[in-house]
Amino acid sequence: LQSNGCCIGPGFVEGNTEPEEETMIGGNSYLVSPNLPDFHGCSPGWSSAFYGAECFDSEVHSYMKNLGKQKSSESQNIDAKKVELEQLLTMETKNYRKTIKFYQKLLQKERRNKGPETKSVLPKLRGQLQEMKSKVQFLELVKKYVQQIMYAEQWGVESCALPTVIHNGRTDTVDVAQTDESSLLLYYNTEKHQCSNQDGIRVLQAGTPLGLMAYLYSRNAFLEGYVQQFLYTFRYFCTQEEFLQFLLDRISSTLSSASLDPSTSLTKICNRSFYILQAWIEDCYSVDFATNTDLLCTLKEFISSKVAPLNGYGERLLSLLEDASARKSGSAHHGSSMDKCEEEGEEGRKTLHSLCKKLSEDVCRKNFNWKLSKSVGPIAQYQRERLCASSSVLPKPCYNSFTEEFPVSFAKADEVGPYLLIEYSAQQLCCQLTLLQQEVFHKCHPVHFLNSRALGVKDKCVAVQKAVSADTVSFKVCNLFLSKCIQDQYLLQLLRNADSISTWVAAEIVMCHTSKLQVSLLSKFLLIAKCCYEERNFATAMQILAGLENLIVRQLPAWKILPAKVAEIMEELKAVEVFLKSDSLCLMEGERFKTLPTIPSAHVLAMHVQQLETGGFTMTNGAHKWTKLRNIAKVVSQVHAFQENPYTYTPDFKLQSYLRQRITRFKDADISALAADNCANFHQIPAEKHSRKIQDTLRRMKATFQ
Repeated sequence: LQSNGCCIGPGFVEGNTEPEEETMIGGNSYLVSPNLPDFHGCSPGWSSAFYGAECFDSEVHSYMKNLGKQKSSESQNIDAKKVELEQLLTMETKNYRKTIKFYQKLLQKERRNKGPETKSVLPKLRGQLQEMKSKVQFLELVKKYVQQIMYAEQWGVESCALPTVIHNGRTDTVDVAQTDESSLLLYYNTEKHQCSNQDGIRVLQAGTPLGLMAYLYSRNAFLEGYVQQFLYTFRYFCTQEEFLQFLLDRISSTLSSASLDPSTSLTKICNRSFYILQAWIEDCYSVDFATNTDLLCTLKEFISSKVAPLNGYGERLLSLLEDASARKSGSAHHGSSMDKCEEEGEEGRKTLHSLCKKLSEDVCRKNFNWKLSKSVGPIAQYQRERLCASSSVLPKPCYNSFTEEFPVSFAKADEVGPYLLIEYSAQQLCCQLTLLQQEVFHKCHPVHFLNSRALGVKDKCVAVQKAVSADTVSFKVCNLFLSKCIQDQYLLQLLRNADSISTWVAAEIVMCHTSKLQVSLLSKFLLIAKCCYEERNFATAMQILAGLENLIVRQLPAWKILPAKVAEIMEELKAVEVFLKSDSLCLMEGERFKTLPTIPSAHVLAMHVQQLETGGFTMTNGAHKWTKLRNIAKVVSQVHAFQENPYTYTPDFKLQSYLRQRITRFKDADISALAADNCANFHQIPAEKHSRKIQDTLRRMKATFQ
């Protein structure tokens, strides 16, 4: 059960799948009918799009071969494998949770300095936890292979039979022979294996829209990652309505005549269509169905009238749609009702990193008083008058999804001003800003980062002009999706939130009434940004950097008296920015992203996708370049990868409320107007030198009249 060389949890490096193991999927030894007890989540997930066939290495395949074998026979029934796997996973998870509880008790004793013997036990126990975690993760990977790959791949067809898939869904009388595979799909052969004379493997290079949709039915399409990559990128060559109609046509033409014999092509096409449809709903409901009521109504009506009366799968799909709708509206916990039992088990299978993070001595866990310390003292009357005068140039606050109504009034937040930022440590502010950023990041989808040029997202400038709303953006410019394809514009909201934080940072600094306070606030924001990028919250770090690089902020006199060590952080932040822009997959390299939470910069990621989108999507014969689409899918898949590993900081709701208020208050502020009202923002000339200059000027003027 070692995890070496296999894809575990939220993405792990694995070895190549052996050809002889792949043939196992194509056989009929695992064929079972998709009856109701076997209904489960089948979305391949981000790791399938990122790693492809390498997501499951030879160790997983060999483990599956031996799993579920009866002592008296060599039967490899998939249900027997699933039962044995569930038992092993339940047992290992229970032991893992017990060990974690014991580890927590020992850690508490060590903190209280009770029991010095715990110091020698903790390292050994930590090593045991790591081994147990690896076992649980490996079994989870095998379970994913069984549920999301083997069940779906048993209904795959050979590539030479793909014209039959197309023909079965057509209402016209076109001869199937006229639509051969070569006219639908183009392949290229990989090099021969170095240690054998085996021919290279055929890899999909390009295809027509119809051919690319038909390839979803090919054997190993789920295993190779094609299905997940298709779900991310199909909008470049077909609309949601066209894709749905393609699936519904295949179901309509095969549902009534599909027999229980799993070897017939009609049964395979029908069941594979259900798996593809379910994977689409599970993974892309929020970006395709929730934003297109007509599409959703068409699907529901078809399932209710055509599928439900003949197949129990219909009721399950309707339940899946209801659960997805509830999750979208926020009225239900993530996960469908059919997987609630599984999710209860998954709750106890958190990674060691997340659990240890909860146990670590994090300053964010402390409950800080919601008041200023005595050292700061009460705010002077003239300072309050200055705050009121500055607020006159600010726009009236309005609420959006990032900023909701708060229990504390804006007047109280203005009265406190920037002093509360100084009272909290940089680590505390970093944690709460990270939680706020995580809130908006977890609502985005990989598809949101596609076709961003059509939304007006540009490089080397503010991503979205504040005066332009999402409703007024024109799709006539650089629209790479089909004209009738509906695109969710959540990316604009994500980028506007980033701009709001940058503007807030600049506003807080220029509103400081003394140079000393300005230096303190500059230092605080630099330290917050440093904490953020060290915690892999690159989004907030880059937002603070953008605020500090505001033209007016960069000209402030306070930079000259900033401590040298603090000033060096600015160069570190610029180096981080260069690193993020250097490679579209730089955050997916190494081992850290697999265990540490990460929030990428939305604008930087959008720019990387735009770069991949540059150039033509079609070949000279009109076929769409699948190699290009596959690379785009691989880059955007990291969004789901990072969302799988959230931050576990304890929220400080009072501090978050204050931060939300200040960000909302200054999100549309005119920095130049705020800076003009504060003398600390200007270089001061000493009084004696200023008087001497005036006397010299008068003396010269007097000499000209004599």
